[in-house]
Amino acid sequence: MKKILFASYSLDLGGIETALITLLKHLAPKYEITLVLERKQGIFLDQVPDNVNIITYTASDCKIKILRKFINLIKQIKFKIKYKNNFDFSASFATYSFPCSFIARNASKNSALWVHNNYMNFYGEDIIQYRLFFSRLKAESFNKIVFVSDYDRKTFIGQFPECAKKAIECNNLIDYKSIINKSEDKVDDFIKTRKTTFINIGRHDEKQKRLSRIIQATEKLNKEGYKFRVVFVGKGSDTRIYKEASKKIKNIIFLGAKKNPYPYLKMSDCFLLSSQFEGYPVVFVESQILGKPIVTTEVSDSKKDIDGKYGIVVENSEEGVYKGMKEFLDKGFTPIEFSPEDFNKKILEKLDRIIQNK
Repeated sequence: MKKILFASYSLDLGGIETALITLLKHLAPKYEITLVLERKQGIFLDQVPDNVNIITYTASDCKIKILRKFINLIKQIKFKIKYKNNFDFSASFATYSFPCSFIARNASKNSALWVHNNYMNFYGEDIIQYRLFFSRLKAESFNKIVFVSDYDRKTFIGQFPECAKKAIECNNLIDYKSIINKSEDKVDDFIKTRKTTFINIGRHDEKQKRLSRIIQATEKLNKEGYKFRVVFVGKGSDTRIYKEASKKIKNIIFLGAKKNPYPYLKMSDCFLLSSQFEGYPVVFVESQILGKPIVTTEVSDSKKDIDGKYGIVVENSEEGVYKGMKEFLDKGFTPIEFSPEDFNKKILEKLDRIIQNK
């Protein structure tokens, strides 16, 4: 049985973490897996398959620079002594983590870097910062660079043409059977009503998610006499700001983070995404599985994959979110049929080629 390793930051609520758990569940029967976490914590920790070995590697955050560098050097040496090229395949699953990059590059000669976000947008279209980020990750040293969005893959190749052959697109797997089953769970803090319900599920982070757009659009639509409600499932550094901005808006509900968000999605009428940028939102596919139409800003591969088939794609702005919500309230949207089996089959074939280095 081949030995493989995945490195990530933690298993807290988030798209990367959801995707990682699904991936581990699919691969655990076939491979001997080691999961390296910088922080052994998170609501998904108990979902890691029993036969996955979890170890921790935490870089020092000592404020004294020279001491921090020395401690981290010792940690790196110890890791290399124990694990250098000890695996048939290794992957840094948390793109942003420099320790994860180090772990994956040293654990196997057959290593991969997963890229889950649009880092050109993250750095405000600053090409120098974008290039510096991937250079610091030593992206060129990986055997494969895996992008969950083809748009992000093309952006990367534009800046690193020398890495074009190792840059591939592979979406995240989805545990569709579990999603369907979990969507049947009963919840006591939310009921389905006749009012159109928009739902947003995810981290509360204004720089990326721009939930203020939804709040402002809701206020505007209320003044125009529309009857609906907006439900936020999730939490984050900007939750308090969003709650404060929504204090006088009666039809906005904050439910907090949920280990199982699927009953809430199932009882809603439309998934609403207002992000400035994304990699490839896992919740797109979750919505497709549950037959829920999507209203989203133009991010990632949304124009190619969502627009006119599974939902409405709008301009990436506050005005765009307002127009998308208004269009859905006026006309509705019926998504086409989605086959999660076919979706996963194509991804599993790609994953096999990545792991086998074909």
